[in-house]
Amino acid sequence: EGNQGGGRPRGQDSSGRGHLPGKKARTFDLEAMFEQTRRTAVERSRKVLGKKRECSQLMHLKTLPMFMKYLIFKIFPCREAACSESEGSSDEELTGPSVQSQTSAQGPAEDTDDDDEDDEFIGPPLPPGFKDSDDDNDNDDTEEEDTNPVKKIPDSHEITLQHGTKTVSALGLDPSGARLITGGYDYDVKFWDFAGMDASLQAFRSLQPCECHQIKSLQYSSTGDVILVVSGNSQAKVLDRDGFPVMECIKGDQYIVDMTNTKGHTAMLNSGCWHPKIKEEFLTCSNDGTVRTWDVNNEKKHKSVFKPRSVQGKRVIPTTCTYSRDGKLIAAGCQDGSIQIWDRNMSVSQVHTKFHCRQAHAPGTDTSCLTFSYDGTVLASRGGDDTLKIWDIRQFKKPLNSAERLPSFFPMTDCCFSPDDKILVTGTSVKKGGGSGKLFFFYRETFQKLYEIEVTDASVVRCLWHPKLNQIMVGTGNGLAKVYYDPVKSQRGAKLCVVKTKRKERQAETLTQDYIITPHALPMFREPRQRSTRKQLEKDRLDPMKSHKPEPPVAGPGRGGRVGTHGGTLSSYIVKNIALDKTDDSNPREAILRHAKEAEENPYWVAPAYAKTQPKTVFAEVEPEDDETDKPEWKKRKI
Repeated sequence: EGNQGGGRPRGQDSSGRGHLPGKKARTFDLEAMFEQTRRTAVERSRKVLGKKRECSQLMHLKTLPMFMKYLIFKIFPCREAACSESEGSSDEELTGPSVQSQTSAQGPAEDTDDDDEDDEFIGPPLPPGFKDSDDDNDNDDTEEEDTNPVKKIPDSHEITLQHGTKTVSALGLDPSGARLITGGYDYDVKFWDFAGMDASLQAFRSLQPCECHQIKSLQYSSTGDVILVVSGNSQAKVLDRDGFPVMECIKGDQYIVDMTNTKGHTAMLNSGCWHPKIKEEFLTCSNDGTVRTWDVNNEKKHKSVFKPRSVQGKRVIPTTCTYSRDGKLIAAGCQDGSIQIWDRNMSVSQVHTKFHCRQAHAPGTDTSCLTFSYDGTVLASRGGDDTLKIWDIRQFKKPLNSAERLPSFFPMTDCCFSPDDKILVTGTSVKKGGGSGKLFFFYRETFQKLYEIEVTDASVVRCLWHPKLNQIMVGTGNGLAKVYYDPVKSQRGAKLCVVKTKRKERQAETLTQDYIITPHALPMFREPRQRSTRKQLEKDRLDPMKSHKPEPPVAGPGRGGRVGTHGGTLSSYIVKNIALDKTDDSNPREAILRHAKEAEENPYWVAPAYAKTQPKTVFAEVEPEDDETDKPEWKKRKI
């Protein structure tokens, strides 16, 4: 500990031999010197720890006056001063062991001081060639991971987040990995906080930012303070971390032919993403055949427009778009199977591309994802023709590698790189009852299939491998968002919420009334003080009145002496108070003639009016029905 600066003790030259004047060379007993060194190190560490404790205790005495603190620190100097004094005195006293043995004993102590100041090396140096068993195991594990990339995949544990019942079509994680957002075909966007969730795995917020439009894409900005929401309408939205709106892009004029002259998109959006370096800029692509960049601070008009074109120069629809890792290139995958890349800073012409590949995927299919590798040299594309390809944009004519027979039924099926840039991940789609959706892992260099995970009995739409958490998020076609992690290899994220126990819900909490404290009320109006909440809950549960479940409202005209929900009028009140006979007579003629005798004996309405002119009532005679069996078909009565 005394030689922290890496120098040598005073009184010795660079070769390690002593040159003190007036002293002759002596022979030394090594065992005695090692024992003396050990004892000296133990005593010194005890002194340093004692001084440190005294200093830490004295640092908390903030209420003392300044002159008292000055006196105390004069008497009890802090750790650095104590160490420097002990080092100086020890350097003057020690004239025994050679420099080699001292530096070997001090070397490990310096390393441990860097890692943890409290842990100090005590005792003689370790013999040369000694290796700790834990270090051997760690080295073996790292060597095994280097040779076998499958060991790096964190899939030993998983949690399932229930987003809804429809497809989870969008996933987003903030750069720190603290919050996850999911969006789906049910128009909902849900917020999940790993640090705030318990084992029940419930979202802390759910909203519909775009009303009745399916969510296509969700992404946090590079700083994590705002969220880009791309839905099925023509206007992208930006929300803050809590889901409140920040800006909404303007809608363009759909009657203008040249899309460059419109201020915004005029058709449904397909995808969008943030600029990796500029936190205010984002990118969107639409069915109007344009790719536009926007500024969060200017929602009235786009920044620039890029127009992909087919071989004949006609308009073609971009289905996905992305920035390169340095933000200098903009790439778009189009419906004609092409991948077109522009220079972001190009202001002269937004039509001519810097790189392009006309036959990247099959024409007429939706290229669902484009993503650049972390080193920025390779582009991966997930096509609607059930393929996954990897490209070198400097040699864009032919893919470096390709994988086929990877079904994709969704226009936003993902692919992503692993944090170490050696593995490429994508999901597959399945029809209902057609098996399980899988997550495939391919080695980047050879495109050999390394591993596969059976996720669920539905399609795997979205996948995201976060570099800081080292966890894989998956969105499925049946409304689930799964998180795969490893307790050893992964950091934070899902590990924070699985260890929290689920809070027990008390059903009887709603039965008790609020207790109002009135200390100055008269005794006759004062409520008795509640002694224990649990006992009161048990009493209320046994009370048939307090624990009675409210009867549901009556639907329809009402029954059992109860008026229907609409019965707030005078007629409903009368019906409620009189016994209304609702007997149904199947024969209406008999129901009328039932009152004939009473009407004849005591006429009131019709009979007095005809008493002089027609004293005897004449009724219509019922004629027997003619037998129509003998009539021809055209004379028969049609019912």
